[in-house]
Amino acid sequence: MRRRRAGGRTMVERASKFVLVVAGSACFMLILYQYAGPGLSLGAPGGRAPPDDLDLFPTPDPHYEKKYYFPVRELERSLRFDMKGDDVIVFLHIQKTGGTTFGRHLVQNVRLEVPCDCRPGQKKCTCYRPNRRETWLFSRFSTGWSCGLHADWTELTNCVPGVLDRRDPAALRTPRKFYYITLLRDPVSRYLSEWRHVQRGATWKTSLHMCDGRTPTPEELPPCYEGTDWSGCTLQEFMDCPYNLANNRQVRMLADLSLVGCYNLSFIPEGKRAQLLLESAKKNLRGMAFFGLTEFQRKTQYLFERTFNLKFIRPFMQYNSTRAGGVEVDEDTIRRIEELNDLDMQLYDYAKDLFQQRYQYKRQLERREQRLKSREERLLHRAKEALPREDAEEPGRVPTEDYMSHIIEK
Repeated sequence: MRRRRAGGRTMVERASKFVLVVAGSACFMLILYQYAGPGLSLGAPGGRAPPDDLDLFPTPDPHYEKKYYFPVRELERSLRFDMKGDDVIVFLHIQKTGGTTFGRHLVQNVRLEVPCDCRPGQKKCTCYRPNRRETWLFSRFSTGWSCGLHADWTELTNCVPGVLDRRDPAALRTPRKFYYITLLRDPVSRYLSEWRHVQRGATWKTSLHMCDGRTPTPEELPPCYEGTDWSGCTLQEFMDCPYNLANNRQVRMLADLSLVGCYNLSFIPEGKRAQLLLESAKKNLRGMAFFGLTEFQRKTQYLFERTFNLKFIRPFMQYNSTRAGGVEVDEDTIRRIEELNDLDMQLYDYAKDLFQQRYQYKRQLERREQRLKSREERLLHRAKEALPREDAEEPGRVPTEDYMSHIIEK
């Protein structure tokens, strides 16, 4: 009987120890998760969310699956943009990507020491540096179309330095640093929006398409219409033109066209040309200081602010009811548009993944910094509470007369 009772107690003690071990492990994991879990606000004092502007922006999707591998150096985009120095932001504005709205944000909505001077009735604003009369922004609404209407990467990189040297000859002493930025948009939506714009009479005929020191010949870039414009064209007519620059516009405007003989389609085989253009566009996009996506306005605002250490006065708004959104097209037409813009579809898929990864990286980094800061504040508060009352007295406090008399008597 005694052996049976002893054995029973041993089993109970083992079970109790097991329960204690499991409970202790669970508590330890909970505490570890509280301080190290990414994107959580459990580490904030009192369990409250951090009192900053992070709540303005969407929470990163924890289930987002990465498609491409990007090293950390491609995700880190915290630049030392020096507005008082010689740094210049250059905005590459691709048609129908929301660039007009974003361009207005740059000249009217950025909190600056010296705001841009935008006067009623004038198309351009004056954006001077705080310390001298020299522009820090190269864009449609600051310097105008100085390198041609909707100049692409090939044109801007060869044109911008010379234009600014002529505008500000006093700045020739020090070389400028250029930070290129742009916006991309879902290719199908962008294509439909461009068609509606052309249908209303837009032509962009004054675009230069400068490459390797010359503009394309009429044989290299034939027009899609006869007359002054292409107003009233149907979507079918728009898609049927083989020379339509709307096809794969985003890849063409971001790539280095010198690599493929500019607009000379006989320079290299079609397949090799397409591959070179796509890879060049990806490379230039990665190398840009910043790019945003039209479909993610708040995330675009967040990344721009963290990249350049500039703040917008009013938050960006997401407008989903665009002109392209009102166009009803069938599945066959959508597939046809995707085929015509196959390079743009691949670039956008790549850009969207890089954009989401950058956003997640930045948000997690800030959350981690907030948790560490909150933890330090809690530890400091507890340390102050643990001090004796005499030690917690304010430094430099003058002793009372009674206290001094008591010391003298002793």
